[in-house]
Amino acid sequence: RGIPREPGAHWTEPGCQSCTCQGGQVLCDTMSCSVPCSHPLPTPAGGCCPTCTGCLHEGVARAEGDVFSPSNGNCTVCVCLAGNVSCLSPECPLGSCPSSSLSDCCSCNPEKCNFRGHTYAHGARFSLDGDDCTTCVCQRGEVECSFTPCPMLDCPQHQRHLDPGQCCSTCRDPPAPAGCFLDDNGVEFPIGQIWSPGDPCELCICQADGSISCQRTDCVETCPYPIRIPGQCCPDCSAGCTYMGRIFSNNETFPSALDPCLSCICLVR
Repeated sequence: RGIPREPGAHWTEPGCQSCTCQGGQVLCDTMSCSVPCSHPLPTPAGGCCPTCTGCLHEGVARAEGDVFSPSNGNCTVCVCLAGNVSCLSPECPLGSCPSSSLSDCCSCNPEKCNFRGHTYAHGARFSLDGDDCTTCVCQRGEVECSFTPCPMLDCPQHQRHLDPGQCCSTCRDPPAPAGCFLDDNGVEFPIGQIWSPGDPCELCICQADGSISCQRTDCVETCPYPIRIPGQCCPDCSAGCTYMGRIFSNNETFPSALDPCLSCICLVR
């Protein structure tokens, strides 16, 4: 065809003919294509062999590195790499609900629980052998049991009581007080007892609820020289007179301590 070829030269003629120059002769044969990929693109215009620089999948050409889902993939994801299409389907846990990301891809058929001769549906709650203090729940074929939580009690241990059929202890009411207890000296007085705490002008009484009520007595002196009796709150004007540190009985006459010529008498008024 007017073109010189060196011995051993190879070239391609139109129509995908592969030719070679051997001993002054041109030998041509139809080219055979070796395609090293599973999903090659069709032969491009002017070419002779399919190309593996992309993928042809379900009649759709995909670029190199393209990630796509087939038409009936059910969440299957495919990728085109060097003319090969690799697909990956999600693995759904058998008989259990998948995570939210797979909720549209996997069927949700949670397993039932077989527990002590009974079958429970997923999510079912039940008591353990009639014990209302233990609650069990069926979760994906597994049974989880827990005790009923009890509130914290603010009473001492000896006042706590567990009633029949109840799960949690309760606080008993403290016993009614039998009297009044004085922490300072350790003396206990019965209910209704009246006493003086040390001041004769103050009287206290032990009340029915165990509390102590105290009240002071206000003295009104009616005479200028009363007798003060130890342990008695108010001075006594009827027992005699106190004068200059001495006690005189009623109607008793005695000399004045200020003037020996004066005579005094104790009178009840």
